[in-house]
Amino acid sequence: MDEREYWLSLNLVPGLGVDKIRKLVNAFGTAKNIFSKDSKELSKVIGSKEDLLENLRIEKIEPILKKELKELERRKFYFIALSDKEYPEFLKEISDPPVVLYIRGKLLKEDKFSLSIVGARKASSYGIDVAEKFSYDLAKCGFTIVSGLARGIDSAVHSGALKAKGRTIAVLGSGVDVIYPPENRSLADSISESGAVISEFPLSTRPFFSNFPRRNRIISGLTKGTIVVEAGLKSGSLITAGLALEQGRDVFAVPGKAFSEQNKGAHVLIKQGAKLIDNVFDVLEEFNINKDQISNLVYNKTLSVNEDEKKVVSILSDEPKHIDLICRELDDTIQKVLGVLTQLELKGLVKQTAGKMFVKQI
Repeated sequence: MDEREYWLSLNLVPGLGVDKIRKLVNAFGTAKNIFSKDSKELSKVIGSKEDLLENLRIEKIEPILKKELKELERRKFYFIALSDKEYPEFLKEISDPPVVLYIRGKLLKEDKFSLSIVGARKASSYGIDVAEKFSYDLAKCGFTIVSGLARGIDSAVHSGALKAKGRTIAVLGSGVDVIYPPENRSLADSISESGAVISEFPLSTRPFFSNFPRRNRIISGLTKGTIVVEAGLKSGSLITAGLALEQGRDVFAVPGKAFSEQNKGAHVLIKQGAKLIDNVFDVLEEFNINKDQISNLVYNKTLSVNEDEKKVVSILSDEPKHIDLICRELDDTIQKVLGVLTQLELKGLVKQTAGKMFVKQI
């Protein structure tokens, strides 16, 4: 067994948990050393609970480890241990980082440039549209978008990033082989193909209620900031926002209807100092990125935007503009402008709405 496998073994010990693992590693130096200590030495660090001490014997955990490794290989999943250089840098900075991350898909170095977007499970059509729009725009700008694969806002967030052909990471409150809710299995498949589905929980772990608050610290811990869209006063999204603040990360909130219960949580965050945002540039300015820089990022990502296309994009905004007005401003024919707009639509930079109106998607 190598050091990584000893870390995985610790994560598999029932009832041990992140806090006790941290105490043991601090006391004995490495994960491997822990399994060489007798019960008396271990009990001085984590107490004398007999069943827990029994589970920390290598002969007890080794068969469980072998089964877990075999299943990981069979499913083509992998894991990253806290001791690995590939472990996400931001997540390692929090006070209680997961000992192990199980990964379906692939984590990349560029995922450091990431934001989380969270919100209500019972979301309104307004909340769904807002979540998808922010996710789409930020993914187009090069951010990896992180959320929790839950119903409602989370699902819209992942879908928006996928539509933008960007990267998105889903953090689960179950094993990576147990997709919850079950109707999101196909969404999880798509996420794993162009991003990652991750969890700290061993394979086959069911989505117990107590797992989700623990999951939330990973969502916020992976990212530079958290955006809350449509959350009630008792929403788990407020837990994620609170954790983000504790971790020294930025918190943003999208305003909603004044008297809606679904928006009270987000409004409380705004009153407490979260930045109110109503477009992607409100987020970007917190990271000192201006509109011109973002346009260049998007153009570079698309790679094939020509001068005519840049001119059209430059006169569009989030407000719908009619084709006749676009032609007048460009002093060009409708046939040529429509051709350019069609190419921009195919690249995901422009969207056509009812009545020959066009809006910019970045």
